[in-house]
Formats: sequence, structure tokens, C-alpha cells
Amino acid sequence: MEQAANTQNTSLLPDNTLIGLATLTVADLTKQVEFYTTIIGCNILARTEQSVILGAGKTPLIILTQDPEAFPRPLPTTGLYHIAIRVPTRANLGYMLQHFIDTGYPLGGASDHLVSEALYLSDPEGNGLEIYRDRPRATWPRSNEGGVQMGSEHLDANGILAAGRSEQLDWHGLPEGTDIGHMHLQIAELNQAETFYCTILGFSLMQRWHGALFVSAGGYHHHLGLNTWQSRGASPAPAHATGLRLFTLTVPDEQALAQLEERLRAAQTAFTRNGTGITVSDPWKNTIIVTAQPLVDSQELQKIISSSF
Repeated sequence: MEQAANTQNTSLLPDNTLIGLATLTVADLTKQVEFYTTIIGCNILARTEQSVILGAGKTPLIILTQDPEAFPRPLPTTGLYHIAIRVPTRANLGYMLQHFIDTGYPLGGASDHLVSEALYLSDPEGNGLEIYRDRPRATWPRSNEGGVQMGSEHLDANGILAAGRSEQLDWHGLPEGTDIGHMHLQIAELNQAETFYCTILGFSLMQRWHGALFVSAGGYHHHLGLNTWQSRGASPAPAHATGLRLFTLTVPDEQALAQLEERLRAAQTAFTRNGTGITVSDPWKNTIIVTAQPLVDSQELQKIISSSF
């Protein structure tokens, strides 16, 4: 595989910055809820006639909102590449893989990324998903410059299944401690993406592959993947297309929010600031809500859903 150029800049975001949750516009809410509960193993935290909040334990991960005018996202357009759901252990990943085998749900791929092990699939409306577990950070390979070195190697599926069997895990859905480890987006231009996500939002550029950037805070391998593999020069998805509606980013305190607001003003980037946090869109209309605490209150989440069109 092509080696990545390793470029680690100082992050302007605090080390404990995290991805929060993702929201999707869907055409068939019933079918999508069935997939995310029975195949992925989410539990329902709250629901209305048009929206369902899904999570692991009490942690919200994905919000599905039905749009009566929704139609399949046309390609090539910018938008979601995949939502990456991170499970706590290798045994948990083996438990998930065995469940996919038992249900017969097709996987789109699987890879050993050196820092993590990952399974790939898509939901019934074509939204990409990654289910992965991180290796311990101390074992992540490093480049000569000291940056994290990722790759894409053959996955040891038998070893992963054996790890699941060793703990005799029965299927009860996503385990406690599951979260969204990263988001991966399709964007149209890399330099513009680096300016927005690194210079303005404040992530550090961790790796650059041909056609892709990987950025993070706190030395994580990546909180965001940004690629042009199928979307170079593409336009944003039109209104009412199915797919990514927004995702959230959690910073540790109000000071981090204030510093982000200063960078946005200095760059003359449009945003809104309210009681929830800062809402901003990248150059391709991928919307991000940055908050100073995780969004877990169902009523607050419903407000976000209703106002995000």
C-alpha cells in the first residue's frame, strides 16, 4: 500500500476533545431503526413520530430523523463516508463479528490499521459504518518524526473471533463503553479541508495519504478522516438527500469554546452560538455542533434535530 506522509502539528483543541454523536436523515425510519437495533445492537433511548435516538447503554450515538421528502443522496457529492463506532475491547469486536456472521449481514470490508482493527458495512440506505477497536496507544507504530503511523493490512478475523469466544460473550447488543471514535467525511478539496479543520477548528494533521487527510486532538490517530477518493471537486449533497445531517464535537470547557469562537471570527467563518454550543458548517455543508459537555439530554437532542434543517 502507499505509505502515508506523517505530519503532526500542534492541536489548538484540548487533548480530551471527542466526537459526540451523529445524526442521519433517513427515508424509511422503521427499516433503519430495525437495522440499527438488531444488526448493530443499539438500544432506543428516546423516540418521536419522526426521530429515534439510538445508543449504547445510556450514551447516545446516532439519531435517525425521517424526512418525508427524502431521496437517496446522489453521487458523487460530498457528505458521509462512514461513522466509526468504537467498541472497548478486541473481544467485543469478535462478539460483533460473530453476530454479523450469525445474522448473515454482509460486510463491505475489514482491515488492520496497525493502530486499530476494523469491520466495514453499510446500513440499508447506504450510509457507511465502521465497527472497530483501538490497540493500546503505547503500541501504535511511529514514524521517524514521531507521528502515528497507520496502514491497511489483512485483518486477523480468526484471532478476533477467538478473542470473542474466549470471554464467552452472548449477543446483548453494543457493550457499555461503546462510543463514536471518529467520523470520516467525503470532501471536495484537501487544502481547503486542512485550512478549515486544522487552522480554524484546531485539529492537528496526523497523516496525509494520496487524496485523504487524518486529523485529531490529543495525539489520537484520527478523530476525522477527510477524503476526495470519490468526491474531488464534487458539490454538497442537495437538501432532503438521505445521509449525514450533522455530528457533534465535545470539548472540555467553555474556555475551549471561546477560543474556537475567536478563531472562527478571525477567519470570517459563519457560525451560530447558543446555549447548546457553536454550530458551524465546513465548506461542503457538513454541519458540526461543538459543545462544552456531552449531549445526553433527550429533550435537548430533539431541539437539535428539529432545528438542523
